[in-house]
Amino acid sequence: MRRRLDQIDLRILQELQDDGRITNQALSERVGLSPRPCLERVRRLEKEGLIVRYQALVDVRKLQSCVFVLAQVALEKQGRDARHRFERRLRDTPEVIECFEVSGPFDYIAKLVCEDLDAYQDLTTGWIDDPELGVARVVTNVVLRPVRDFGRYPIFAGEGPASAG
Repeated sequence: MRRRLDQIDLRILQELQDDGRITNQALSERVGLSPRPCLERVRRLEKEGLIVRYQALVDVRKLQSCVFVLAQVALEKQGRDARHRFERRLRDTPEVIECFEVSGPFDYIAKLVCEDLDAYQDLTTGWIDDPELGVARVVTNVVLRPVRDFGRYPIFAGEGPASAG
């Protein structure tokens, strides 16, 4: 059984993306519900997997010196086993903070945070030199400055698939 999200559910998702630490009282006031039904909706959205987790966004640039890099990666083979091996390595590499399988001349685009360019070069050279990974090439773009870091996902009212229910 699947159900569509109503406008209140969508508003709850928007508000929680802006402030995951908002109190239930404040959230209920912002979305126009009393606290109990609001909390029940949040719990249902969590149970249905629409709210995946809550986390703090840290400005790593204020914490330490580092370099952000976008790496476009092409594999020698596009088979399922090759992709799984490479993806497993990426998941086990803490410097990889985001990665997407993409269409086009590259197979993946990864966002990495490394201590410096030498550390980044060591990391990607290790990928290329590992015959089990099958990395054909890596094209690097060093991030000079962020123009817009991740904010929140736009939520389009009345669009998209129904949620599980």
